[in-house]
Amino acid sequence: MRGKEEIKETIEEGKAVLGIEFGSTRIKAVLIDEDKNPIASGSYDWENQLVDNIWTYSMEKIQNGLQGCYQDLVKDVEAKYNVKLTKFAALGVSAMMHGYLAFDENDELLVPFRTWRNTITEEASEKLTELFSYHIPQRWSIAHLYQAILNGEEHVKDVRYITTLAGYIHWKLTGKKVLGNGDAAGMFPIDIATKKFNEKMMDQFDELTAEKNFPWKIREILPEVLVAGEDAGVLTEEGAKLLDPTGTLQSGIPMCPPEGDAGTGMVATNSVAVRTGNVSAGTSVFAMAVLEKDLTKPYEEIDLVTTPAGDLVAMVHCNNCTSDLNAWVNLFREFAESMGMTADMNQIFGTLYNKALEGDSDCGGLLAYNYFSGEHITGFNEGRPLFVRKPDSKFNLANFMRVHLYTSLGALKTGMNILLKKEHVALDRMMGHGGLFKTKGVGQRILAGAIDTPVYVMETAGEGGAWGIALLADYLIKKEDKESLTDYLENKVFHDAVGTGMDPVAEDVEGYEKFMETYAKGLAIEKAAVENL
Repeated sequence: MRGKEEIKETIEEGKAVLGIEFGSTRIKAVLIDEDKNPIASGSYDWENQLVDNIWTYSMEKIQNGLQGCYQDLVKDVEAKYNVKLTKFAALGVSAMMHGYLAFDENDELLVPFRTWRNTITEEASEKLTELFSYHIPQRWSIAHLYQAILNGEEHVKDVRYITTLAGYIHWKLTGKKVLGNGDAAGMFPIDIATKKFNEKMMDQFDELTAEKNFPWKIREILPEVLVAGEDAGVLTEEGAKLLDPTGTLQSGIPMCPPEGDAGTGMVATNSVAVRTGNVSAGTSVFAMAVLEKDLTKPYEEIDLVTTPAGDLVAMVHCNNCTSDLNAWVNLFREFAESMGMTADMNQIFGTLYNKALEGDSDCGGLLAYNYFSGEHITGFNEGRPLFVRKPDSKFNLANFMRVHLYTSLGALKTGMNILLKKEHVALDRMMGHGGLFKTKGVGQRILAGAIDTPVYVMETAGEGGAWGIALLADYLIKKEDKESLTDYLENKVFHDAVGTGMDPVAEDVEGYEKFMETYAKGLAIEKAAVENL
């Protein structure tokens, strides 16, 4: 790590790089030095609002959030280094993906921003999936647009541009209507050969909507798609004033293509290479695997997106992961306190997680479901957390903890089985990050057994998407001729990253498969619980 004076000089000379990411509850800014290390940060908390049954953020909140987050960064830099921020070497913006921001010919917003959280496009999602033979999730921009058409919404004829949140902010900062590949893949399907929107599917969509006689074609209202490292414009004078109303920030800063949070998460975990991926496991869990080729057919359980470099990614997303596990750990904490013992939560988690490794590889016949909410992969709109055993199951603490760790990845395993067994997707490694992996070696071993793939956990994986978009901005200005994003990350960012790899244990793989047979049969019990409790 560089010394304070050296960092101060980097900032003063405008050599630092800034990344800003709009998450669903927090906007975060990360400033990095020439060694790609975070040297300052800022944040701004915000919440979505339910307005007329639509989950949204107002334009005013977006602007206030952008400025508030940036001002918080300015304060952090001044407090740490006694420097005023006037310029950066490069800048990047990312945000939660998908959703619907539609503008008219005067660049005015036509309807409130419809975020990824809205599930109001089921009919459009199903019809477009059938039309394209390609899974179109409800949260994708094209599903929102087509649902508005099906609803006969008045605004559709006036649409002249649609984009995502990251695309909107980038447009306001640069004047450019562009989008990074990963985020664009959540608007409309990408053709991985051309790394642009799929031409055939755009024609199909225009044919589908031809009788409406709209004064636009789909090509005309979508942003231009770029891959990582391509020129996406510079911060304009208006953009600089928007970001920093004090007028201290200079314009002319190069900006990388705006990206979605899935893409920046892949960058932050060094998971953009083909045959690699990452699993984020906390309250919810998702896995992303970078594919060598297209899947043979669409699957409702699997979303297809791309890396910022334009490679195809299969995404398995599940609503439930550690909530039920955490609830049981809290129960044991209560017991310990009732017995007059004091132990901190890290110790309790560590002890119980490690105890799980002493259990039988198939959990001794115990069964649990962690469904606090519905789980679309297994067909549930609602959930009931459940623990079930037979009279002859081996009921002990080790098996009890093991079954709750297993079931936290049960729905994910259901989706991953499609990739690994039906589609024969080859994976060399997966990167694990999130709360499940905090206790060293335990969640990592359980995941390796579940997906029969080596799992790595990096100390830097917690840096998050704002760091990921800062790295993409750095790649824009630092990449060498023909240097791929994969090579840049491997050689210049993660070359000496401290991390631990773990190969799957054969006994765990076999045991998890046995557990999954019981898990599949027991879904009828979960269904009965939802219907009767």
